[in-house]
Amino acid sequence: MRATTISPRRLATFCLLLLAAFGSSVNASSGDTAEDFRSCVSLCHSRTCQGSPPAASLPLALRLTGWTCTDDCKYECMHLITDRAIEHNWPVQQYYGKWPFWRFAGMQEPASVLFSVLNFAAHATGVRKLRAKVPDGHPMKRYYLLFAFVSMNAWVWSSVFHTRAILYAVYYTVLRLFHLYPVERHSLTSNQSTTTPTVRVAWTLACSWAFLGHISYLTFLPRFDYSYNMIFNLTIGMAHNLLWLCYALPSRISVLRRFPGRPKSYRPAFATMPAVFALLTTAATALELFDFPPWGRIIDAHSLWHLATVPIALFWYDFLVQDACDEGWRLSKL
Repeated sequence: MRATTISPRRLATFCLLLLAAFGSSVNASSGDTAEDFRSCVSLCHSRTCQGSPPAASLPLALRLTGWTCTDDCKYECMHLITDRAIEHNWPVQQYYGKWPFWRFAGMQEPASVLFSVLNFAAHATGVRKLRAKVPDGHPMKRYYLLFAFVSMNAWVWSSVFHTRAILYAVYYTVLRLFHLYPVERHSLTSNQSTTTPTVRVAWTLACSWAFLGHISYLTFLPRFDYSYNMIFNLTIGMAHNLLWLCYALPSRISVLRRFPGRPKSYRPAFATMPAVFALLTTAATALELFDFPPWGRIIDAHSLWHLATVPIALFWYDFLVQDACDEGWRLSKL
């Protein structure tokens, strides 16, 4: 088995993250720029993709999932060259920013697809927990439910690397920790809002513009900018974890008032759960940085990251439910 190494491209991404250099560019991978690959694709294209219509020769599953004859040539050449590399014990190369995977039913990365489905199921379980256990009058219930539905949608459309779920997580976290949520008269906490609507609206607009700007940048590029997308998501994810680490701090150094009806010194026993969550998500994210060629051309670091986030998501919903049901939300009786 090959030793796990840090991919130069992923390491460069991590360094750029630390420097907050969001203007990174995408370079072609070593595999798709190699002369033998280009020659193979050119020969395959001239032999199989000429005539009318070339796509008719593709299996139905490939046509339904949007594969073209040229795409199929690239896939076949990629695996021919990879077979030769493995036979001669040469390094396995990446093609167009990805490792060579065996496709299944038109899915280019079937393991990541399967593990994404498991993540969808984990968030669906979270929806059931929130609906059953969090009181209807709780001011954060609708935000937590919307987070769950946004996350489910993001795992369906995982081609955008879950940007919506991560950014929305930061959005509701700021509402929760700084008590920016609107409070209705029948709520558990108070008959008055804890903040002016202007602050909440400004925060909502800022997150909306950040999301639209991010998606627009990725959409209008001639090819998907994987490095920039990873930098953006890692930055937002780190901000989310740091905010919840403030929630987990010991009472003597607390910088937040965790509950609207309690002083800063009030710290429930489950307050350490966000710290555990941050540790687990950081360990899972390391799989994105410490890359390796896929085992059997099926399982790679990215797909393992998808798998690792399934129990983490279940753990997080357990915390959200405990936090929402804590007596700290009720105003102290004077």
